[in-house]
Amino acid sequence: MTKSHLHIENYSTETKINQPTLSISSKEFALIIAEAADDRKAENIVLLNVEKLSYLADYFVIMTGFSQPQLRGISLSIEDKVYEKLNRLPRRIEGKNEGNWILHDYGDVIAHIFLPEARQFYDLEAFWGGAEKIVFQPSN
Repeated sequence: MTKSHLHIENYSTETKINQPTLSISSKEFALIIAEAADDRKAENIVLLNVEKLSYLADYFVIMTGFSQPQLRGISLSIEDKVYEKLNRLPRRIEGKNEGNWILHDYGDVIAHIFLPEARQFYDLEAFWGGAEKIVFQPSN
């Protein structure tokens, strides 16, 4: 059993899930996701500000992992860090079983975790070319 699944099973009836413990901007939220991905050695982490281009989200966080186990590790790191810092769970997660693209939908921020060939094929950075692009720089 993974750590993130333990979170869900150990909630008391008084715990309110997805009720943020503090108010932060979508950009700050996207940076928390990027930090969690970086903790698991995701590479080429990019934040796209799509709020003026899409009703889907304010930010996309796009990253690359190099194996299916690494993609799952990045995914769990994101779930854990977001829950720990913000008391939020994703609205939905897609692709964990397929293995080449995992998507975490938090509403205002969507995380895309790709294997290199899937990232190149879907090329979200080009598709959302009008979005402000922020290349994540780890703070080490």
